[in-house]
Amino acid sequence: MSMIETVNDVENSFLSRREITCSFQGLGGKLKKNEAVEMVRKEFNLADKTVIAINMKNQTGRPNVTGMFYVYDNEELAKKQVNPTIFERLEKQAKKDAEAAAAEAPAEEAAAEAPAEEAAAEAHAEEEKKE
Repeated sequence: MSMIETVNDVENSFLSRREITCSFQGLGGKLKKNEAVEMVRKEFNLADKTVIAINMKNQTGRPNVTGMFYVYDNEELAKKQVNPTIFERLEKQAKKDAEAAAAEAPAEEAAAEAPAEEAAAEAHAEEEKKE
């Protein structure tokens, strides 16, 4: 059984968008908007479309999340119709994720170099003991 269940899927031809309402089973309190958008993209094969999470609600007393997503053919149309603060938040989150990834990369390199330096120091110490 899939963790994502389609509640409603409507093609809104007036606004040139698709409105999808999904229920995510067992992910209450754990699901982030970016993760939900990626799950919807995979479930509905929307790799080349712009998917925006409009509303995410946790169900009281249950570990379920209900989300509403708008799917646009291009980002320009979405920016005309959707509140600009949503795009500001998405850009802010993208910057934050990029900074976190950039901070992780040097930390991983330093962690990889540290054992090599320790091994070299140990080898040097062993050579001194032999002498």
